[in-house]
Amino acid sequence: MKILMVGDIVGSPGRRAFTRVIPEMKAAGKVDFVVVNAENSAGGRGCTTSIAEELLDVGADVITLGDHVWDQREMVKEIDMLERVIRPANLAQTCPGRGHVSVEVDGFGLITVIMMMGRAFMKPCECPFRAIDSLLKDQIPDSSLILCEIHAEATAEKVIYGRYVDGRVGAVVGTHTHVQTSDDRLLPLGTAYITDLGMTGPKDSAIGRDLASCTDMMITGMPTRFEVAKNDVSLEGVIIEFDDKTRKPLSIQRVREPID
Repeated sequence: MKILMVGDIVGSPGRRAFTRVIPEMKAAGKVDFVVVNAENSAGGRGCTTSIAEELLDVGADVITLGDHVWDQREMVKEIDMLERVIRPANLAQTCPGRGHVSVEVDGFGLITVIMMMGRAFMKPCECPFRAIDSLLKDQIPDSSLILCEIHAEATAEKVIYGRYVDGRVGAVVGTHTHVQTSDDRLLPLGTAYITDLGMTGPKDSAIGRDLASCTDMMITGMPTRFEVAKNDVSLEGVIIEFDDKTRKPLSIQRVREPID
């Protein structure tokens, strides 16, 4: 089983990359299951129902969201209808949506994707360490292969989270910073890990945004509207290969697929 976990989609360029690359990879047998973070897919802020449905139609099996989950107001009312779209599990329990989802895959079994948000330099949320303990204790089927995403600003928090659940889940991948890290590896107890998947969008940018406006803000300190950049578009993420019988990770490898 080859699972592709895709870094944050940014705007229409990122959606274009995903739409072009994923069907080809699935058709060629390069990947069997796809998880993608789409929290910046709607103009760089949030996701909409129509965008989520578009991504699912072209090959996403599970879509994750992050700290921009409510930026598009329609998500507040409609996220409950999107069974394979998940938001951070450690948001307040009164929030709509779900923090994990389980998908039955023919010939392999159950795959559960869990989404968490970090607390360092992020919006208020419950402790991701206590939250994952609670989920693993009594809410996730024992037979399930578990994939965890930690959407966090601080690299140290993501590293600690990965080691905290090492051996208890199949994979931990970080998102949010939009810069792919080079530490893809199997942790000591066997969990596949990377600190950040990177970004699916325009690389000629400041993490997906137009360089000119970002540079002006840095120099002047004045509020500026950050438009999504357009050029040098790539899809980034990792492919994790799991043994079909033991369901243990065999390898994890970074992916970068340019489209123009």
